[in-house]
Amino acid sequence: MLSPVYSKHSLIVLAFAALAWSFWYSAGWLVLCAGLALFLFGMQSLEQGLKSLAGGKLEQWLSKSTATPFKGLLFGTAATFVLQSSTLVSLLTIAFLSTGLISLAGSIAVLFGANLGATSGIWLLALAGQNISMAKLAMPLLVFGVLLGFSGEKGKAIGRFLLGISLIFLGIDQIKEGFSSFGDLRLDRYSAQGMQGALLFVGVGTLITVVLQSSHATLMLTLAALASQQLELSQALSIAIGSNVGSAVSTGVMGMIGSARSGQRLAVAHVVFNCTTAVLAFFLLSPMAWVVMQGAGLMGMGDNKLIQLAMFHTLFNVMGVGVFWPLQQQLAKALERWLPDAQEPSVLIAADATQVVQTTRARYLRPASLQTVESACSAVSKELQHMGRLGLEVVAYALYAPPLLRPALEREDPELRSRLQQQAINADVLYKTHIKGVYADLLEFMGSMVQPMDSAQQEFWQHSQVAAFQLVEAVKDAHRLQRNMYKYLQEPDDCAARSSYLELRLYMLQTLKDIRVLSVSELPESQWVQELQALDASVAAFDAQFRKHLFASIRGGLLDGLTVSSLMNDLGFAQTIIHGLRQVLLLGEGHEAARQQQLLMGDAPLIQA
Repeated sequence: MLSPVYSKHSLIVLAFAALAWSFWYSAGWLVLCAGLALFLFGMQSLEQGLKSLAGGKLEQWLSKSTATPFKGLLFGTAATFVLQSSTLVSLLTIAFLSTGLISLAGSIAVLFGANLGATSGIWLLALAGQNISMAKLAMPLLVFGVLLGFSGEKGKAIGRFLLGISLIFLGIDQIKEGFSSFGDLRLDRYSAQGMQGALLFVGVGTLITVVLQSSHATLMLTLAALASQQLELSQALSIAIGSNVGSAVSTGVMGMIGSARSGQRLAVAHVVFNCTTAVLAFFLLSPMAWVVMQGAGLMGMGDNKLIQLAMFHTLFNVMGVGVFWPLQQQLAKALERWLPDAQEPSVLIAADATQVVQTTRARYLRPASLQTVESACSAVSKELQHMGRLGLEVVAYALYAPPLLRPALEREDPELRSRLQQQAINADVLYKTHIKGVYADLLEFMGSMVQPMDSAQQEFWQHSQVAAFQLVEAVKDAHRLQRNMYKYLQEPDDCAARSSYLELRLYMLQTLKDIRVLSVSELPESQWVQELQALDASVAAFDAQFRKHLFASIRGGLLDGLTVSSLMNDLGFAQTIIHGLRQVLLLGEGHEAARQQQLLMGDAPLIQA
C-alpha cells in the first residue's frame, strides 16, 4: 500500500503531466493559463510591495481607520481597490482581529468595504474595454520595477509594487488573447434553461474562485469570455454571483482553520454576508438584470455587456451592504453568542499532573497571524504570556505549592509535609509536558516569519527569542532547585537548613504571586512601571539579606559550608527563575514604554549574557 506522502507526490506529478499535455494540445489554453499565472503572481508582488512600504504603520492605519463604522467601510474599500483582492483584505482583517488589534464591529465594517472595493477592478477592466492593450503601460513599469529592485529596501518595495502592476496588466492581455484564440468555443451550449441554468453558472463561479483564491481573477476571466462572446450576459451575471460565494468559502475555511475565536467570528460573518447577498441577487436576478440594462442605456452603453456586468456586480454588493449596514451590532452580538470565547481555566496545569496524557501546545500562534508583522508580534507577545504562566505554575509545583497561590502566604502551610511524602511529580517532567511543546511552536512560528520588519519590530523579535530561552532555562533551574527543597524540607522543624529553605521558598512564592498580579494588572503604564521597580527592589533586598543571613549562620555554627554552598547555588537558581519570568512579563502587550525605560535606565536589562 502506498504511503500518504508518496500518493500525494504521485498525484502532483500526474496533475503536472496532465497540465503539460493540455498545453501541447491547445495553444490557446496555454496562453490563457500563462496570463492567469502572471495575474496571480502580479497580485502577490503587489501585496508584498505594499506590506514592505507600510512597514510598522499598518497597525496605526487600522486603528485610525476603524474608529467608526463608516471609516472602516472606507478603509476596506480603499484597501481592496489597491490590493485588488477582497479575499486578501478579509484574511488580513481576520489576522488583526485574532490578535486584538481591531474590534469585531470595526472588522465587520471593513468586510463590507472589501466587498464594495472588489467591484473596482471589474469597472476598470470594463471601462478599458477588450480592444485596449495594457502591454504598452506594463512594459515601462516592468523595467522600472526591476531596476528599483537593485536599490535599497524602500526602492525594492516600490519595485515590487510596480512589478506587480505590470504583471497584472500583462496577465490581463494574455487572458484576453487566450480566450479570443478559442474561436468557436461557446459555453452557452452547456447551459440549462431558466433557474437551473443560472444555478449551474453560480456553481461555476464559486468553483473557479475557490480554485484561484481570487474573485478578481474569476471576474477578469468572465469579462474576457464575455467580450469574446464565449458567454452570454445572463451566464456572466450568474458567475459574478458565484464569485462572491467562492470568496466567502475561501475566506471562511482559511479563517476558521487558522484563527482565534474572534477571527472565526469574522470568517462566519463573511460567509453570512456574502452568501445572503448572493441568495438575494440570485432570486432578484431578472429584475436586477433589467435595471442594469436600463442604466447602461441611460449612460449610452446599452450594448456594452462589460459595463452591464460591472454595474450588476456593484449593484448587488451595494444591496448587500444596504441590507446589513443597520444590523452590524446585532450581527456582532449574535456571532459572540454563536462562538463564545473559551474561558481560561484558573489553573493551566492540572493538580494531578501524573494524569497528563497530552503535551501542551501554543495557544495564540496561528498561521493567519503571519500575514502582517503587527499581528505576528501581537501573537508572540500573547504566547509569551501563556508560556510565562505555564512556567510560573511549574515553578510553584517545584516548590511543593499549589499553582493557584493563596492571597495570604504562610511560611509553612499545613499540607507541605504531606505533599513532600506524596512524591509530587518533578519539575523536569512538567517542563517536557507543558513548556517544551509551546517553546517548539514558538520557535517554528518565529522562524516562519518572512515579512520585512522595521527596527523596533526587529528589536522586539530578538528580545522575545531571548526571553523565551531564558524562561526555558529558568524552568530547568526549577528542577535543580526542587531536588534540594525535597531533601531539606523533610528535616526536623528545629533544623537550621530547613528553616533557611523555608525562608527561600516563602520569598519565591511571594514573588511568583506578585508577578502573577502584575501580569493581569490594568494599571496605567507609569504606575505599572513603579510596581515592577518595587518588585526588582524587593528581589535585590532579599538577595542581600539572605546572603548576610547565611554567613551569619556559618559564624554561629548553625550551618556548615556544604549546606551554605547548596543554599547559595539555590539562591542563584531562584534569582534566575524570577528573572526569566520577569522578562516574559515585560514583553506583554501594552508595555512598550516600560521596555524602553528599562533599556534606557540599564535597570535589570532586557537581555543578559
